[in-house]
Amino acid sequence: AATEAAEADPMKDLIAAAQAEGELTVYGSCEEDYLAAACNHFEELYGIDVQYQRLSTGEVQAKIEEEKGNPSGDVWFGGTSDPYNVAAAEDLLMPYEAVNASHIKAPQYKDANNNWFGIYKGILGFMVNTDELARMKLEAPADWQDLLKPEYKGLVWLSNYNTAGTAKLVINTMIQKYGHDEGIKYLVDLDKNIEVYTKSGSGPSKNVGTGECIIGIGFLHDGITQIVDNGYTNVSLIIPSSGTSFEIGATAIFKGAKHPNAAKLWIEYALSPDCVNIAKDNGSYQFLVIDNAEQPSQAAEFGLDPDNVMEYDFEDATANIKTYVEEVMTALAEAGADTGDGRFKTE
Repeated sequence: AATEAAEADPMKDLIAAAQAEGELTVYGSCEEDYLAAACNHFEELYGIDVQYQRLSTGEVQAKIEEEKGNPSGDVWFGGTSDPYNVAAAEDLLMPYEAVNASHIKAPQYKDANNNWFGIYKGILGFMVNTDELARMKLEAPADWQDLLKPEYKGLVWLSNYNTAGTAKLVINTMIQKYGHDEGIKYLVDLDKNIEVYTKSGSGPSKNVGTGECIIGIGFLHDGITQIVDNGYTNVSLIIPSSGTSFEIGATAIFKGAKHPNAAKLWIEYALSPDCVNIAKDNGSYQFLVIDNAEQPSQAAEFGLDPDNVMEYDFEDATANIKTYVEEVMTALAEAGADTGDGRFKTE
């Protein structure tokens, strides 16, 4: 009878063990509204006290590397998977065979060794302020090479290569599109038009509608948030015509987590409709990679195709991104670029 009961409710024992621990600490790299809603709902469902902090993926990676297997957090939630892959390669994540991973749509949306699990997919592109471009009598950029035009000097925003997973994805994308040397050269040339590098990947999107940023590079679902939730009808979304890449937003358990059962229960929750279906109600409009979830209609309404992306070499990105960041920053400094905190934001 006990065996039959366990098979009928495979989560029963895990829930009991998690509730016995009573606490969970979440580091979230998705947007704070969604992070807060997801954590609060988990607390409501299971009666477990949840503490959470919003940090960029680069900040979480640096934090757990410094803590060396004695993490102050239990789980990582949201943010692009490239830093997760680096953390997994450094043995800083705890593998877990999640029951709800059976709902992940394709093998590419999870780590082969169960170190992390994908929950959503985001497309990299441009967000532009159409009012300001019209006032300046400028056309919107259609592709990556357009961003190098001299008339865009001081109009482009990107995130900080050192702190944002989004910016690391940009590096990997350019190197994979153009080759190592030409990719880095492209980023040096692009720097001439960039006004500021924000700490977080969503930073540029938050300033396009106001006109402070005219052209922002980032994930297009962040642009949808500005249009739908904040009413900025002057924001237009652009998928680069020669192709772009995508993120897999992930979740994982930190190796050495103080509340391992609560952390495992979080993974099951994060891979369920209970969690992902509330994203669209809290300003997050990514495509979901879970087959029993409800896709946000807003993403399709803005013409975003989750499959219209280039082949992306995750292995190369994992193995080399730390070196690539160093090479890009060195190349910028050698070119005379301002790489100080005033331009490369860390707060």
